[in-house]
Amino acid sequence: MTQIICLANSWKHGERCIAGIDLMTGNWIRPVSDLSDGRVPWFVRMVDGQEPQLLDILDIPLADTASSHWDFARENHSILPGEWRRVGRLQVTDLLPYCDYRNSILHNPDRCVTVPYLRALPPGDRQTLQLVYAKELSVQGIFKLSGRRKWQATLNGASGHSLVNVTITDPVFVERLETGYRPQHPCLVTVSLSLPFRPAQECEQDEACWKLIAGVIELSEADLVLVEMQRLGWTIQQGRDYLQQVYGKRSRQQLTPTELTDFLQHLQSRSLIS
Repeated sequence: MTQIICLANSWKHGERCIAGIDLMTGNWIRPVSDLSDGRVPWFVRMVDGQEPQLLDILDIPLADTASSHWDFARENHSILPGEWRRVGRLQVTDLLPYCDYRNSILHNPDRCVTVPYLRALPPGDRQTLQLVYAKELSVQGIFKLSGRRKWQATLNGASGHSLVNVTITDPVFVERLETGYRPQHPCLVTVSLSLPFRPAQECEQDEACWKLIAGVIELSEADLVLVEMQRLGWTIQQGRDYLQQVYGKRSRQQLTPTELTDFLQHLQSRSLIS
């Protein structure tokens, strides 16, 4: 059995694509079925009759490899017979060490990556999943000829990199967007590469994999307080001492919404040397 932090449960050809980070190794894992595209059917992925949720810790029976799926996708592991179990959940801020701050998102600044490029990379560099700290995430709905709406997002990463007009395949996030919700705070975003297909105008004439936003977790102001405290190197005790001195309170949970915003702005205004 392999335990992963679920960071994607996204649409894939009428079923779902599940992905997450192995708690033991810190490596990405994408469980794949024996179907031609690897999608995970509902009767395989359901846990106690429910869809796996982002931040769930899942116990999944997996093989060491998946030789029949995408020779360039080193994260893929074949699903073995057995029951999936939910064994816990993480806090959003527990994911911060797993964020990837390299200068580009999945190999380049474009919306796709060609298959020949991926196959030319050393096996250890063939990356098809990445967790990105998005300082800003803006969304737009585009109506297709069928009348259905497709949602796209533009994200600006913490290291200055960005992705523009990338399709969103996170069904829970899309459902919230359909109700009028728009993200207001930084988000942790799982970016995944699609199955190869043509045409790929932005990637010349080669078969290409397109970048998808497969999972979105928005940070609350309380989460952002912990992010900023980590950035400054503050301990929990330092934070409590400040709250006691300024607000006469001992924890973030006791702050009013106005006080919480004020505390966050104070942390964001401080430099590392102050």
